[in-house]
Amino acid sequence: MIPGAKSAAGFVTVVAPWDRTPIGEVEMADAVAVEQALETAYALFRNRDGWLSRAKRIEILEKAQGLIRERAEYLAVESAREGGKPLLDSKVEIARAIDCLKICVESLRADAGEVIPMGVTASSANRIAFTQLEPIGVVVAISAFNHPFNLIVHQVGPALAAGCPVIVKPARTTPLMCMRFVEILREAGLPAEWCQPLMPENNELSSKLAADTRVAFLSFIGSAKVGWNLRSHLAPGARCALEHGGVAPVIVAADADLTQAVPLLAKGGFYHAGQVCVSVQRVFVARKLVKEFSEQLAEAAKKLVVGDPTLAETEVGPLIDPVEVDRIENWVNEALAGGAELLCGGRRLPNNCYAPTVLLNPAPDAKVSVHEVFGPVVCVYTFDEMDAAIADANRLPFAFQAAVFTRDIDTALRCGERLDASAVMVNDHTAFRVDWMPFAGLRHSGYGVGGITHTLHDMQVRKMTVIKSAEIKR
Repeated sequence: MIPGAKSAAGFVTVVAPWDRTPIGEVEMADAVAVEQALETAYALFRNRDGWLSRAKRIEILEKAQGLIRERAEYLAVESAREGGKPLLDSKVEIARAIDCLKICVESLRADAGEVIPMGVTASSANRIAFTQLEPIGVVVAISAFNHPFNLIVHQVGPALAAGCPVIVKPARTTPLMCMRFVEILREAGLPAEWCQPLMPENNELSSKLAADTRVAFLSFIGSAKVGWNLRSHLAPGARCALEHGGVAPVIVAADADLTQAVPLLAKGGFYHAGQVCVSVQRVFVARKLVKEFSEQLAEAAKKLVVGDPTLAETEVGPLIDPVEVDRIENWVNEALAGGAELLCGGRRLPNNCYAPTVLLNPAPDAKVSVHEVFGPVVCVYTFDEMDAAIADANRLPFAFQAAVFTRDIDTALRCGERLDASAVMVNDHTAFRVDWMPFAGLRHSGYGVGGITHTLHDMQVRKMTVIKSAEIKR
């Protein structure tokens, strides 16, 4: 799908995580094809006469919304099949993607720069000044597997809204939904050169793509190790946004309403088999509630329907790869050997699945306590003092979204002030998100701010024009 390019790199076979059957192939890009994509994108940006007008961008994004809406059921099934997220959640993902493109259009209609005050000092007399928005340049978007359609929309949609040529690299395990989205954009009227999806044949080529001097902005969603390494090699002046994982903490205070907390935390912990960067992982529960809470959470986990992600009744699907099942099994066994109490789960299931698992009081140095599990495992810890729970929640180098369950406004505000997080949810799980809100990993968890409007802002330059004239009296 790189216009004018040929590649000798062969194909990558895409398999369904549920049964490992092949469901498609994507041609890989060799060094020559990657160079062709970069050359094309950079030439587009340098040719100002060929930039897409604001009206044209709006037209394309609105048509793409309509096409996605018409094919929503098909896209949801295909997304579930490719990525393993259950159909009911994949339907939500497709609906969110439509809304993301709508937000792009709304932002284009609402934000066109600003007037800068002049004439307020002698040195600024006889002048007017204003800013206008321009695309930053070529955008390279490197994406993750866990939301194979909407993550691509989150990265590509704002880039095109900003007027940037974009090269997008999907996850190797889930490239098909990316290709489908790009095909929809082209059907909606986007010239093919403006959005080029590609799958480099190796990681070295991916790194070179991100670090190329023609790239003005890198949008990366994936592991912290890879993200920080890519940032260290960016060309001078290139901006970036990095979205990594968290080890999301939740505090359940002694006055929490468990009828509210348990269902929400079960959803936030086991949604997409825990393969979410802000998935509930560490739950600190007041001692007076910990037995009741743990038992109820375990019962809720046991009732979840684990199975084929394309079926309407499935609530928890497979892990993306058998290697991940092995890793999670090893981490849980290590925690159990270190003294954790197994309340439910703790075992592999057929078809690349792992049973929703609740562990009580794993050791502080267990892998499940200090690293992102990215699987269907929730750890419960007992606390006696609120400030001690906050300190435990803050002891890791990760900071993304956190939560507190309480009926007391002072407790909620204290946690909101003191938890290390970019967002603190009160009486909701850590995985809550709408696409217009800021979404930011802090410290090891990321760099920059996501969310459609925030990403669009980062992919634009506010260029100022200052006009001096004796006729300007105001």
